[in-house]
Amino acid sequence: MTGMDIAELARGVQAGERRALARAITLVESRRADHRAAAGELLDALAGSGRQALRIGLSGTPGVGKSTFIEAFGMMLTGQGLRVAVLAVDPSSARSGGSILGDKTRMDRLAREPRAFIRPSPSQAQLGGVARRSREAVALCEAAGFDVVLIETVGVGQSETLVAGMADLFVLLLAPGGGDELQGVKRGIMEMADLILVNKADGDLKPAALRTVADYAGALRLLRKRPQDPEGFPKALPVSALEEAGLETAWAEMRALADWRRAHGHFARARAEQARRWFEDEVRQGLLARLERDAGLRARMAALGEAVEAGTAAPSRAAAEVLAALEAQC
Repeated sequence: MTGMDIAELARGVQAGERRALARAITLVESRRADHRAAAGELLDALAGSGRQALRIGLSGTPGVGKSTFIEAFGMMLTGQGLRVAVLAVDPSSARSGGSILGDKTRMDRLAREPRAFIRPSPSQAQLGGVARRSREAVALCEAAGFDVVLIETVGVGQSETLVAGMADLFVLLLAPGGGDELQGVKRGIMEMADLILVNKADGDLKPAALRTVADYAGALRLLRKRPQDPEGFPKALPVSALEEAGLETAWAEMRALADWRRAHGHFARARAEQARRWFEDEVRQGLLARLERDAGLRARMAALGEAVEAGTAAPSRAAAEVLAALEAQC
């Protein structure tokens, strides 16, 4: 893309044009070297927009109803006049690299809402339950003037806590249950969650959902209080995406927490730390890409890899040789 094309695309994104935003996200997700360079120019052009959305990371166990919740929650927010972007990450096949990308079909009402934008992206086997370029996609949605960006992750696991590194609030969505399920949720996720929402608090499951809320509320009280939280946070609440119950309360709690963090300087500090981590991650990924592009280094890695497989070289020693060769080229 030429500089003129980048400038035109940047103007379209800032004007809130959906087609321009979709094109911009496609550009930043591309792995082509020329597209990566163009994406960098685009992000630089939009960096001074000064626009800021509330970034909400959402994770949950399979079958908990994440898509149903996001649609109901998103419709509630758009009904209040807010613009909502949903970045839904679908798991990619480790074998074929393919992804179903079915979130738009699962959020049919929200997909037709003019104030909403849904972008499914393949995880491309990226650890952390987020797509490789989710940070850039979030930045583009902010530049496009969205008020809330929802980042849906692949599922729950220790690596999925990486979504907290790009969100202002981290919400864990769980289904009714207790005891064994409480044991199955990783402590690391519990410690990072700002809100635990127990979904499906309706019908016959409502009593079980309320018991689950009580179980998690008790567990959260045992965790050490975090400096970025006011009294009472993190907390557990019941919601029903099906009946759209409890969503207003959950949103009020999210806003109250975000407002408190802004007032006490935690919000801006967290954003700055996230930007620093983004930079450091890009450096690491760039070094890996350089290893893959350099034919000599690739051949050396292959030879050392065979030696490690054969047991004639220690992995740490072989890695040190590759890094030394890379350092010699810098």
